[in-house]
Amino acid sequence: MSARLRENNLDWRGRGNRLWSVSDLSWFVAHTRPRCEKKLLRFCEREGLSATLPCHRAAHQYRGKTVVFQKPLFPGYVFLRMAAEQRGKIHRSDHLAKLLEVADQALFIRQLEDVLRALETDFAIRLAPRIGEGMRVKIKNGPLRGIDGWVEQRYGMTTVLLRLDFIGQAAAVKLDATDLEPI
Repeated sequence: MSARLRENNLDWRGRGNRLWSVSDLSWFVAHTRPRCEKKLLRFCEREGLSATLPCHRAAHQYRGKTVVFQKPLFPGYVFLRMAAEQRGKIHRSDHLAKLLEVADQALFIRQLEDVLRALETDFAIRLAPRIGEGMRVKIKNGPLRGIDGWVEQRYGMTTVLLRLDFIGQAAAVKLDATDLEPI
């Protein structure tokens, strides 16, 4: 198990590096109240429920000092593995907004395994904004900061062709998707 998962008291591996496959247990997605992911995780540990909270390292500078901490990769969500009759326990938590059932268990397990495996690497992982063609966006970094535009086309995961309209004319610029935010 990776150090990152151990830090969060997450035991997500079973035999053969697969997520648990006990047939009477199902995956649920807990939509938490704002900023309550780690509180819900601790509640689940106290109640004996299996919970997974994928976290990534985030660094912030405060008065010249860099502080590194674990931040939820999917803010507002904790993944639970439990029997259907245990749902009552989780509803007793003050940290839960809604409990969602996972329709395709096999697909969910495969995708969660992929995310957890990626978190074990040294790659910088962060939640990717949903920016697609035709969306209106604002540039949040760089020399064009503050300009609004429309996504003309995407090239892979990171590159976006952004259309900027000036006096009835359009110019296009290629930018990194992380420098954009949806409006």
